[in-house]
Amino acid sequence: MNLFAINMVLAFAWVALTGSLTLGGLLTGFLVGLAAMWLVRPLFPETGRYFLRLYYWARLIVMFVYELVVSSLPVVADVFTPGQASNPALIAVPITVTTDLQITLLANFISLTPGTLSLDVSEDRKMLYIHAMFGEDPDAIRAQIRDRFEVWVREATE
Repeated sequence: MNLFAINMVLAFAWVALTGSLTLGGLLTGFLVGLAAMWLVRPLFPETGRYFLRLYYWARLIVMFVYELVVSSLPVVADVFTPGQASNPALIAVPITVTTDLQITLLANFISLTPGTLSLDVSEDRKMLYIHAMFGEDPDAIRAQIRDRFEVWVREATE
């Protein structure tokens, strides 16, 4: 059984012991299970990698929410101001992620971010085609995807 499954079993055991099946109770149980696994980590050498991956996944989620909020501001400003300030563009972005999970996560994060949309992946899986609502500087968009999203996805999935 992998360590995440053990942590979930501990979370559900906590919920069963407290008798409150709520999201808060499940989260508390997950954290209590995490603390218990931290205490017994010398017994299981693979727990160090589990805690590191859990950190990377949490960081990926937090950074995505941050990007979601920050990228929403220009879209909202463009919608509420008269005229059109956007400069739409189709951009080919070279990607370095290789697995299906990594490419899917990257494409979905780009699509879920306001102002951008993933369109297609090239046959050789080296290029991602996106539509950007504010495409004045394609190199800046490529750099943001390469230096932020790709790094976060790669760290969380490796």
